[in-house]
Amino acid sequence: MPHVTPQHPGWRKSSYSGGQGDCLELAHGVPDFAPVRDSKCPDGPVIRFSRGAWRAFLAHLG
Repeated sequence: MPHVTPQHPGWRKSSYSGGQGDCLELAHGVPDFAPVRDSKCPDGPVIRFSRGAWRAFLAHLG
């Protein structure tokens, strides 16, 4: 496994991903925010959520 750093985060697909590639990926190894991207476009834009905003989003889903 490659070394994870903020410049080279480890991306992980959602466990709720569908079979047709309609997935979100969340990067780990980034201390200040939670980066999210579309797995179909890994070189495309990344949305950066604050850690607090990401935790609130997840709590709202649960």
